[in-house]
Amino acid sequence: MKLIHLSDLHLGKRVNDFSMLEDQAYILDRILEIIDTQRSDAVLIAGDIYDKTVPSAEAVALLDDFLVKLANRSLAVLLISGNHDSPERLSFANRLMVEKGVHIAPVYHGEVTPITLKDACGPVDFWLLPFLKPIHIRRFFPEEGVESYTDAMACVIRHMPLDPARRNVLVTHQFVTGAERCESEEVSIGGTDNVDVCVFSPFDYVALGHLHGPQNVSGERVRYCGTPLKYSFSEVRHQKSVTVVEMGAKGTLDVHTVPLVPKRDMVELRGSFARIKSPEFYGKVDRNAYVRVILTDENDIYDAMGQLRLIYPNLMRLDYDNLRTRSGSVELEEADVRRDPLELFADFYQQQNHQPMSEEQRNYLKELLEAIREERA
Repeated sequence: MKLIHLSDLHLGKRVNDFSMLEDQAYILDRILEIIDTQRSDAVLIAGDIYDKTVPSAEAVALLDDFLVKLANRSLAVLLISGNHDSPERLSFANRLMVEKGVHIAPVYHGEVTPITLKDACGPVDFWLLPFLKPIHIRRFFPEEGVESYTDAMACVIRHMPLDPARRNVLVTHQFVTGAERCESEEVSIGGTDNVDVCVFSPFDYVALGHLHGPQNVSGERVRYCGTPLKYSFSEVRHQKSVTVVEMGAKGTLDVHTVPLVPKRDMVELRGSFARIKSPEFYGKVDRNAYVRVILTDENDIYDAMGQLRLIYPNLMRLDYDNLRTRSGSVELEEADVRRDPLELFADFYQQQNHQPMSEEQRNYLKELLEAIREERA
């Protein structure tokens, strides 16, 4: 049986106030092409379908279009909610969609019923488990002493009617201890949301969602497929992909990836303002990409964002990396009130910027101080 593992679509997401809907529609079409090429039997979508619990109308329409196209391919679709989704909204009309092969995990009510698919090697049981917190599980199993996320997951799995002789696949949305996060993901204080990977031992494959970087956890049997698009500049070095899982007989598993090429990449450019603005530099750069520029100039450039957007229309973010920004805050010694304010400010400027004020700057400050004195006179 060949499975396509997806997660964290985050439909409707905005990155640095740029709508990603066009990029998402594009990448979903590329995913459909991969599904066709791979001749897949089922698609697993492991949560965070939307970016918000109350998604925009455009995001809902995009998901609707994607699910219709999947259903028309006569393959099974197994989908769960993540921490960004509303499980109640996402599972609306689930019973109607089952007739088209689209299975959406209902709100957890203390039990999980498997969805069984068959291939030449026999049945495969798929267990759909949406994002859960310990408080959700304590309602149904008050006597189990559930305190942590690991306790909660272990409790839920213990109460599943698993048949260890059959192939079992879990689709869930949690943070597993040992996996690597990036800045675009929600982080709990002290790692309290960690789930120990050992609780997944009864499963032949665990299709995880939640983390944006594709990665295995303690081997290929437990895997995050990652997001299909880059959603922060902490992800610029990620190679986004579709995870393809081929299951043979019990205990036989092959996992590989197919790269995804976005409509617009996300890149970082570093250098002086003059260099990044020069034709020799930007002629070698994909100017259509989503860009973060890191300027190394010691002085701030007036309207740098506006000027650079004339060259890089999708400039999302502008930062400085220089002596001033690397040094952090500067502590001045207690000032002598009898010192000339001009000289006092000049000392502060040099400590802050690691260079003296220019003559033009000194003259401007001198005029400003004289104007202030005249107002107070």
